[in-house]
Amino acid sequence: MRKGLKLGRADWGNAPDLWKGRFEGHQIGTDVTVLFFSSDVIGSGPVLHVHPYDEVFILREGRALFTIGEDEIEAEAGDIMLGPANVPHKFRNIGPGRLSSIDIHCSDRWIQTDLEGPKAGKG
Repeated sequence: MRKGLKLGRADWGNAPDLWKGRFEGHQIGTDVTVLFFSSDVIGSGPVLHVHPYDEVFILREGRALFTIGEDEIEAEAGDIMLGPANVPHKFRNIGPGRLSSIDIHCSDRWIQTDLEGPKAGKG
């Protein structure tokens, strides 16, 4: 029988006052990786990228503009978005205020290929 496990904020967080950081499933013996995104900067967010697995976004706070494939969708706190496997996607904070999301990667490891920016094509 498997036992429960507790991760403290220091185990996944990299900002003391923001929900920002991650843990990978393989580190705790599960098939899900979770990223926490939080930013007060309007326009901030990840570059266009793709994963070989589905990603689910839970918006905790704020408003975002998602690009998923060829669709642009506005979302706000309480909304849940799906980024299907192998479909390019990104989001950005459209304000006002902080954007905070929990991003669930259906994989035991974070695997990402950026399609924009200096890391484009590197997975």
